Amino acid sequence: MSKTKVIRETFEKNEGILRLIPVFVPRRFSKAGRRLRLHPDDYYALGTKRGSIKERWFSSVIPAMNGELAPEDEGMSYVAVSEKIEDKILFKDFVDELGAELIGEELKQKYGTWPMYSKFFDYEDPLFHHLHLDFDAAALVGRLGKPEAYYYPPQLNNYPGNFPHTYFGFDPDVTIEEVRARLVDYEKRDIRITELSRAYRIELGTGWYTPPGVLHAPGSYLTYEPQWNSDVNSVYENITAGEVYPYEFLVENCPEDKKYDIDYILSLMDWEKNIDPNYRKHYFRPPVVCKHSDEKHVEKWIVYANDYIGAKELTVMPGQTVVVKDEAAYGCIIVQGHGKFGVYDAEAAIMLRFGQMSADEYFVSEQAARKGVTITNVSKWEPLVMLKHFGPNHPDMPKTVPGV
Repeated sequence: MSKTKVIRETFEKNEGILRLIPVFVPRRFSKAGRRLRLHPDDYYALGTKRGSIKERWFSSVIPAMNGELAPEDEGMSYVAVSEKIEDKILFKDFVDELGAELIGEELKQKYGTWPMYSKFFDYEDPLFHHLHLDFDAAALVGRLGKPEAYYYPPQLNNYPGNFPHTYFGFDPDVTIEEVRARLVDYEKRDIRITELSRAYRIELGTGWYTPPGVLHAPGSYLTYEPQWNSDVNSVYENITAGEVYPYEFLVENCPEDKKYDIDYILSLMDWEKNIDPNYRKHYFRPPVVCKHSDEKHVEKWIVYANDYIGAKELTVMPGQTVVVKDEAAYGCIIVQGHGKFGVYDAEAAIMLRFGQMSADEYFVSEQAARKGVTITNVSKWEPLVMLKHFGPNHPDMPKTVPGV
């Protein structure tokens, strides 16, 4: 049977909802937080040279920017077309073949593809102080800018790691000359650039939005991280938790003739956002309960008030069946409970082996989302909880932050 026919039969048979296969991604830096619900023996499943597994990606049509040893499809999602792990087709191939039938006419026309992905980001230590390039700077190296957002799900955070605080930007009194002086010494000493920053203790059940060009050093809770289709950054911190990062981490996404141009490197920052004296007021994201919530289910916006990405947390109460409608396509991951999700038997993963199928991750087409997905929580005691990630086109996504 041709790939095109398999794609269309899978789409139609499952009423516009696709089951995705778990995608685990190693990183060569830092330490794994070991909260991904992966078997303890499998955190080095790709070998010690690749580093431990620290991320799980969702609804991804792009590869991870992960060095020469990474396969071309690392980070890319696959659709399960049967119960056999071998019977899989790239999610990107589904997007390319089905187009607007899957992601909706608006996203197809504007972006040509599904424009975002999400991940679980799981590090035991804090990450280095870094920024993601804006769209203009990223275009100079043939990439896209990267806005992103964070949410801290209680279900995956039984312990906080070594530093449950996140640095954002710089103290409002810091000058760009002070930052320049630190970067000039990048290869000479521990520049301790977070001495110039400010940190916020992470609050479970809340999140943040981080625009491109803003320095951030994520804290050590597992983070649900919806983001744009890009994997570009510039690392401004050269030593973090005792680990040394080479100069290439600072300039790997700079044009060749700019790699030693300190003014160009500084220009990657959105300086005014980095020193915003009301940073928390503008970029902290408390959850916003949706009006349609009732005694059977509660839905909250957890990523909102930006032009790129949105996300919700949906909780279905024990023993309840609900029909949940959305006006846009979305990917989702179940983090607690078990039951039915459309035609599928669905359940949160407890402990997966690397390469194992699961029943916790799905992608819902725009037509299926608008019709409504029937979800049943078959447990008598435990809620069924899922996180849902959207592109920029959900009409109900709040445009502003409460109180701002």
